[in-house]
Amino acid sequence: MPLSGSQRAHLERRLVEERERVAEALRRLGGRFAETGQDAAGDLSKMPFHPADEGTDEIGREIDAAEETRLGRELAEIDAALERLYRQPESFGRDERTREEIPFERLELIPWARRRVDGSRSG
Repeated sequence: MPLSGSQRAHLERRLVEERERVAEALRRLGGRFAETGQDAAGDLSKMPFHPADEGTDEIGREIDAAEETRLGRELAEIDAALERLYRQPESFGRDERTREEIPFERLELIPWARRRVDGSRSG
């Protein structure tokens, strides 16, 4: 059964909420990138107290960079879903490969989903 108008409106709200959540997470992460490890630790010297501190700081930066990449991709998916919803609301919620309907329960969890989950096929 195609999505009803109220279901589409609900998913639009969810997409907007998710977009705000991801954008805020990116802003917080960007603020952490701006702060150096020295500033965060309150160090007066640029020399770490221990060589392992430098490695720990580098790992933290790599984790933050990976998270920023993941959040950026998620934001792009959300924006693409909003664009699909606004440009072609009648086809929103259909698998982009098979054109079968994506179950509302899946869209409720991941409103930017482009495909059905294998095994959720009808028939």
